[in-house]
Amino acid sequence: MSMQAQLDRRAAVAVLLRDRKDTLVVSGLGSPTYDLHSVGDHDGNFYLWGAMGGAALIGLGLAQAQPSKRVLALTGDGEQLMGIGGLATIGVARPRNLDIVVIDNQHFGETGMQASHTGRGVDLTAIAAACGFAATGTVRTLEEVERLATQIAQPADGPRLFVIKVLAENPPRSLPSRDAVFIKNRFRAHLGFAAA
Repeated sequence: MSMQAQLDRRAAVAVLLRDRKDTLVVSGLGSPTYDLHSVGDHDGNFYLWGAMGGAALIGLGLAQAQPSKRVLALTGDGEQLMGIGGLATIGVARPRNLDIVVIDNQHFGETGMQASHTGRGVDLTAIAAACGFAATGTVRTLEEVERLATQIAQPADGPRLFVIKVLAENPPRSLPSRDAVFIKNRFRAHLGFAAA
């Protein structure tokens, strides 16, 4: 069993993204999207609705399409467990501009707070390392989140995955637009492309 987390998820995400600069952020279904929106809406945020398990792979596609930009996939433990095979694909593709940060409360927060596999010993960082990720790690304090924010701002030799262990709580939802066309067109405009 993993050590009990003490971090507030919103505080951790706020520290992680405090100096995001031009980083493009893809957020996974549910709580990671609420967390991202809670620290401020941004044209460089791509919120996922109804795409369970897809944040890391959408981050891969974006990193490949925008190699000069940093891309962060902000996801949860339940979603990353659902998309576990994507880590092998990302490891083989080896994008140098993609970071995956898993906000891990060790529970399936969107379906009733049932215990997830990460609370029963499954180590997402070990899986990512076995898939060939350039760096992995687990973060448990705000000081470590601050160091992580500095680290992911630096160039990498390949994809990186970090787990931030947070309390098993469901803070009030901070809801961005659920209009997929609006989100897509705003994100495209942020990248300099016309609406499609």
